Amino acid sequence: MDLISLPVEIEAGKVDARYRLAIAVAKRARKLYQGTQPTIDSKAKKMSTIALEEIVSGSVIVLMGEDAVKAKAEAGKLTYEEMMDEAKQKASLPEDISELEKDLKVYLREKEQKSSKATTEEIF
Repeated sequence: MDLISLPVEIEAGKVDARYRLAIAVAKRARKLYQGTQPTIDSKAKKMSTIALEEIVSGSVIVLMGEDAVKAKAEAGKLTYEEMMDEAKQKASLPEDISELEKDLKVYLREKEQKSSKATTEEIF
């Protein structure tokens, strides 16, 4: 079925307007371009056509109204939790860095000693 040449018919509860459908298809196509796996098998080659087929078939759900607001808020919480985890990791990082600095100083001292021995041997 060639979705581009035929008018797209969607069930009433899925998407309320063609503009919302176009936005949803564009967002889903972007996710597909970024590497997300399609949820359906399709003969189409274009990511935008695959995204349209996914939404029309119902394998990808388009959230509208209060559901969309709740989902966006929940996604924000997840990113906040991820940021807090990153902050905890950064807090533990100075200890690791100080250990690395100590190891580096030991390495540099040993290297200087070896180079100073080589220079005294070259002199004699």
